[in-house]
Amino acid sequence: MSQTLSKALHPSSNGPPTTLVDLLRHGEPVGGQKYRGGTDDPLSDEGWRQMRAAVEGAQPWRRILSSPLHRCRDFGEELASQLDIPIGVDPRIREIGFGQWEGKTAAEVTAEDADALRRFYRDPLAYQPAGAEPPRTFLKRVGKALEEAIAQYPGEHLLIVGHSGVIRAAIAHLLEIPLHKLFQINTEYAHFTRLRFGGQRPPSVIFHNRQRIPE
Repeated sequence: MSQTLSKALHPSSNGPPTTLVDLLRHGEPVGGQKYRGGTDDPLSDEGWRQMRAAVEGAQPWRRILSSPLHRCRDFGEELASQLDIPIGVDPRIREIGFGQWEGKTAAEVTAEDADALRRFYRDPLAYQPAGAEPPRTFLKRVGKALEEAIAQYPGEHLLIVGHSGVIRAAIAHLLEIPLHKLFQINTEYAHFTRLRFGGQRPPSVIFHNRQRIPE
């Protein structure tokens, strides 16, 4: 466990300031559902609609952090401009790399190996695709990015525009979920997860996979 997370799990009597982190998955990209990973497809028209609908009327954030991939960054920059708040791009919150599955649909993967997806989802450590980013490496880089954001912006309300894998990794890092269960956390397009750090309580998942944030 890192020193930053350890301090959050065992706060002082006064407690550090409460920091809220909202994670928003990107909307539908051009090309629809596939193992996209680092493939840099932009948002489709439907994806833009989903993202804009998700944040309509919401203005709680003081800054935005985004994946560098266009399906996240393009919307993050638009929203930052609309809200007149700063945005930072962090390559550590890009999606996990899927190796030889990059750009393929689930049907294409199973056409090559009918049991590949079942094996992978039950044990991604043992059955990751050839050339894929190791889940431990992925979890470590996302966790480091999250911890540094909390340390750098204490007491703020942050929005991270990222990917389903990034949201899974953030939750797994926070709750110390075993890595082989990483892909049992589901996140829909343009849905929110909220994490809370600081105060008198340990870090918490406030909600997960919500289409809109509460007012």
